[in-house]
Amino acid sequence: MAVDEDAAFILPRGATGFVRPKDGPLPETDGRTFRAALYAAARAAGGQVGEMEEQTYPRTFHTASVVEGTGECVVLCHAHHPWIAFAQERRDWYTEEFLAPPPWAHIFTDLGFVVLDRAQLRLSLSDVDTSVLTQGEWRAVRVYGITTLGGVLFNAWD
Repeated sequence: MAVDEDAAFILPRGATGFVRPKDGPLPETDGRTFRAALYAAARAAGGQVGEMEEQTYPRTFHTASVVEGTGECVVLCHAHHPWIAFAQERRDWYTEEFLAPPPWAHIFTDLGFVVLDRAQLRLSLSDVDTSVLTQGEWRAVRVYGITTLGGVLFNAWD
């Protein structure tokens, strides 16, 4: 696919978590900054940090939660790019199961992350510049039936 200058989102290398040895290692999101942002967000929410789970292969994201009263908000942090998303429940991959950012999401932005909202994450891949995707990545997109930006970013393809 050619570069789409009108695309609502441009995928960089590493967005899917796939790496080609000839391209070198993928960037890594700073885990310490994510944890600091998570604890600051929990304080802002008047809650506490719940369970944290670091990214493991083949998942492309770290998972944590902020517990407020009787509710819990799952926080997803992409392992290779500083993207944050929110969900209702923990899963190994996501397609359209994202929540709108909570009021305390600005804490992540303040610390250098990009908070993706539900509308962005549900963007059709036809509205995304996917020119960086390799044939192998497109094969995984087709095999797993992924049609949204969030499905490409927060996955556990093997």
